[in-house]
Amino acid sequence: MPVIRRAEVGDARVVAAIYVESGNPAFSGLMQPRSLTDTMVSRWGRDLALPHPHRWWVAEIEGSVVGFAGIGPSRDPVQADLGELDTIAVKPTHWRRGAGRALMSVAVAYLTAYGYKEAIVWTLRGYDRGQAFYEATGWRLDGGARDEGRQVRYRRSFRHAP
Repeated sequence: MPVIRRAEVGDARVVAAIYVESGNPAFSGLMQPRSLTDTMVSRWGRDLALPHPHRWWVAEIEGSVVGFAGIGPSRDPVQADLGELDTIAVKPTHWRRGAGRALMSVAVAYLTAYGYKEAIVWTLRGYDRGQAFYEATGWRLDGGARDEGRQVRYRRSFRHAP
């Protein structure tokens, strides 16, 4: 099982590399391939440094980072009680080995602990592997779309004690 730890700014290069390495085969035919650049690494460094309520984690196996996930308040739509699973990605060599589920479990636990009633995640229409993963981990399509219908929105509700 992977070890999940809080991501640090120093993880920016490996997070950016996983973003590219996982995204290119996952989104093949749905979007243009990405390349790892210093600009992308800098952007990830800024994202990993965002303060609460943003939170990022990495999954490690035998000391190597194999995946990452992040949460925060919803950006689209902006809504105080709506959280967002910003990104979750795992190296293709570690797909279906538990890192994604472990990251999702931590992300959902924190979304719940932060008091969000619901959370959303956006993904590409036609990204069957990702959509199956979201559905298997409790997310449901809610009818939301953006980017001229190229992205679809999944939603998950959280139960809070009265």
